Amino acid sequence: MKTTPLIILALCLVSCIKMEEAPAIPVPGKEQESTKISFSKPELARILSSLPIGAGQVQEVYDAVGESSGNGYDEEYTMSNLFRNPGTGVGSQRTKAPSGYEVPLRDLFEEYFLSEGQSTKSEAGQFSAQDCINSLISSGYQIYWPYSELWDGKTLPLITFDPGYGAESNYAYEIKASGSGFEIADSILVDERLAMERPVWVVNSNTDSAFSPLDLFIRNIGPDSGRQPPVSGTRSGNRILRLKSINMLKNYDSWFGGASEFFIQVGTVEGFTASTEAELKLYYPTLTSFMVVIKRSQKGEDVPLDIIMMTDFTNQLDKLAFLVTEDDGGTTTSWKCAATVKVQSKSYGFDVEFPYKDKDDIVWRGQLTASFFQSEDIVSARFGDVILSFELQ
Repeated sequence: MKTTPLIILALCLVSCIKMEEAPAIPVPGKEQESTKISFSKPELARILSSLPIGAGQVQEVYDAVGESSGNGYDEEYTMSNLFRNPGTGVGSQRTKAPSGYEVPLRDLFEEYFLSEGQSTKSEAGQFSAQDCINSLISSGYQIYWPYSELWDGKTLPLITFDPGYGAESNYAYEIKASGSGFEIADSILVDERLAMERPVWVVNSNTDSAFSPLDLFIRNIGPDSGRQPPVSGTRSGNRILRLKSINMLKNYDSWFGGASEFFIQVGTVEGFTASTEAELKLYYPTLTSFMVVIKRSQKGEDVPLDIIMMTDFTNQLDKLAFLVTEDDGGTTTSWKCAATVKVQSKSYGFDVEFPYKDKDDIVWRGQLTASFFQSEDIVSARFGDVILSFELQ
């Protein structure tokens, strides 16, 4: 009997700190060495703080980061969505009509770039307002709003940027109402504690929109998608292994960088029932992989998951290969580990290759014995700085 591998790929799935200096309001095209204009994160933060941002624009960002969070991503609003689909979060296929917001942020950007002195000639050529907008759309930048769920619905944000190098504080621009609208009132120091007390927008880089987090993946395989969840292939009498919850004991990145994106991967042999060594050739290892985003505000909490890791956990399964990483990017590399099964009391290994990025934090990797999952109805254990709970049904 030949078993077809089941693959669920949701990836388709301080000492001295160097700080960037606050720039003046940038003039597009200045000191450019090519015909393509680009902005730094400090420049974008300075531009944002120069816009006449009011309650309507803050509501737009709030809507977008809330939708991103609801889709399983961080509290983020990408520049791409800001200009193309105002108020739309990462992972949403829905688009809003421009009339959804009386004056969307993209209109304020356009007015800024069209204003006197913002479109200029340089040795590299002349850059139009549309050139500047196109640059921001393709920049990969976003507005990250940590603890956005605490917003009181009226307070204007402080605006800062990710300074890098693991820094935990940075200067931020404070916006206040004036007789003629809104203007920068001051530049103040901001850290995570302050971000818990009042709204802070952080200009940083998007790193997760190319992946499908668990929440969005499950939604896409629901009844409305026309596809059935993988559990439908389970044979009668065999058991299902679920990852019930995760508890993150520490944040893995600086708060300017945002939430922790965990990639959890399991290598095993589904439905193994070989009775002879010759039948081993009929089986192949499978890899189950998914991403889970844990927000900074969820640190120390049991976050329910209820993920199906295996649909056919048989008595002949001996060991699973297991890898948990926290995404930090870099070059794709791999780690090999064996999933093992038993035939007539002898153990046999199936090599499984796990992809990950060379800058990722390795939270935990190794083998998990089948007996570990069978010791209790729900078994919990610490893996690095996360606690995972499993259930074998």
